[in-house]
Amino acid sequence: MKKFSLCRLFGARIYQYLAAVTATLCILSSEMHFGWSSPSLPALTKGTYRFQITGHEASWLAVALLPGTILGAVLAGKLTGILGRRKVILLTSIPLLAGWIMIGLANNVTVLYVARFVAGISSGLSFSTVPMYLGEIAEPQIRGMLASLCPVFVVFGILLINILGNYLPIDTTAFVSCIFPVILFLTFIWMPESPSFLLQRNRTEEAKATLVTLRGEEAAKIELEILTQNLVQQTEDNKSIMWSLFLDKVNRRAATIGYGLRTIQQFCGATAITFYCKTIFEEEEDFFSANLSTILYFSLQLVIAFIAIFVVDIFGRKPLLLVSSSGCCLTLLVMSAYLYVKESTSIDTSHLSFVPLLVLFLNVGFFSIGVRNIPLLMMGEVFSPRVKPIALCFGTIYYSIMAIVSAKIFYLTKDAFGMYVPFLIFGFLTFLSIFFVVFVVPETKGLRLEDIQLKLGKKKDVGGVMFKLGMTNDVQVTEL
Repeated sequence: MKKFSLCRLFGARIYQYLAAVTATLCILSSEMHFGWSSPSLPALTKGTYRFQITGHEASWLAVALLPGTILGAVLAGKLTGILGRRKVILLTSIPLLAGWIMIGLANNVTVLYVARFVAGISSGLSFSTVPMYLGEIAEPQIRGMLASLCPVFVVFGILLINILGNYLPIDTTAFVSCIFPVILFLTFIWMPESPSFLLQRNRTEEAKATLVTLRGEEAAKIELEILTQNLVQQTEDNKSIMWSLFLDKVNRRAATIGYGLRTIQQFCGATAITFYCKTIFEEEEDFFSANLSTILYFSLQLVIAFIAIFVVDIFGRKPLLLVSSSGCCLTLLVMSAYLYVKESTSIDTSHLSFVPLLVLFLNVGFFSIGVRNIPLLMMGEVFSPRVKPIALCFGTIYYSIMAIVSAKIFYLTKDAFGMYVPFLIFGFLTFLSIFFVVFVVPETKGLRLEDIQLKLGKKKDVGGVMFKLGMTNDVQVTEL
C-alpha cells in the first residue's frame, strides 16, 4: 500500500502553500492589534466605553505597540538563529493572546498602554521572521506569490478588526480576537522548519527530509547542494555578521534597497492613515458613514492585495513599484488640494463631498498593488541567509521608528495646520521615492536567492554546484 501524501492529491507544492498560509496567521493577528486603534480610539475619546481617554493619550496609544515591535525585532534577531524560524513563529502566539486578554480586561489607559506594548512584541517577532521563513521554503517560481501573502494578511487583519470593532464593544472584540493566536499555534505546529536553518545547525538529514517534502525527491537533491555550497562559502567568511551587514558591499546594497523600500511605505502615509482612518472619514461623512467608509476602504485593500499575489511574478517588482508610488503621489497631492480648498478658502465644496472617499480609495488601490507588498517581499529576497536574521531585525526596528515618526507627523501637523498639511508632506515624500525606485531598486522576478546575490555584486562561484546546475535541464542559473 502506498503511503498517503497530500502531494498526490494537490500537487508537489501543497506543503509550501500550507506552510505559508499558516505562518502568515501570526501576521493577521498582529495586524489586528495594529489596526485596533482605528475603530477603538473614537469610542475611547468620546466616552462611549467604560472609561474615557484624552486626545493626547489616544495619540500615544496609537503608537504604543511600536516600541514593543522594536523589542520583538531584537528578540527575533537572536532567537531565529538559535531556536529556528518555526519555533519563533509559534512563540508569537503568546504575546498576541496576552495582548488581547489585557485589552479585554482593561479598566484604564495604563493597562491599554501595556497591552499594546506586549502586542507589539509579536509584531516585531512576526515581521522579522515570517518573510525570512517564506523566502527560505518557497521555490523561485512561487516565492513572490507566497511572500505576497504577508500584505494580504496584513490588510485582512486590519479589515477584520475594523468590522469587529465597529459593531462590538472593545472588550468583546478583544475576546473574540483571542481565537486567532490559538488557531495559529494549532495549525503551524505541524509545519516544517526552514531547510536553511537546519543546515546551519548541521542537521543535514532533517534538511534533506524537509526539502523532499517541500520540493520532491529530484529537486530536493539539487537544492540541497546549492544550500550546502552557500553555507560553506558563508562559513569561510570570518567577518562577524554585524560587520558583514554594514561593511560588505553586497549586504550594504541589500540594506539600502530593503530599508529604502520600507521607508517608502511610510512616505506614502500608510501607517498614519491606518491609525486615523475612521477619524478621517468622520470628518468627511457627507457621502458615507465613517463605519461604512472604513470597512469599504480596507475591503478594497484586501481585494487588490489579493490580486497583487498573482501579478507580482508576472509584471515584476520594479514596474509595479513605479506605478504604485506614482499613483500614491498623485492621489495624496489631490487630497491635500481638496482639503486646503475646503478648510482654508470660502469656496463651496459641498457638491464635491465624494472626493475624499474617491481619492483615498484610489490611493489605497495604487498602494496595495505595489508599495504595500513588494518591500516586505524584497526584504526576504535581497539578504544572504547568513545576515538575514539580523538584517530583518534591524529592518523591523527601523520600520517601527519610521511608523512612529509618520503617525506623529500626521497627528501634530493635522492639529496645528489642518488636515491638508500631512497629505501634502506625504505626497512630496512619495514623489521623491519614485527616483529611488528608478535608480536603486533592481528587478528580482524569477531569480533564485543566489542569483539575486550575484546581481547585487557577489562574486560568482564558477565551479562545483554552479556547474552542475548549469547542466541541469530544470534549473537555470542566470548569467549576470
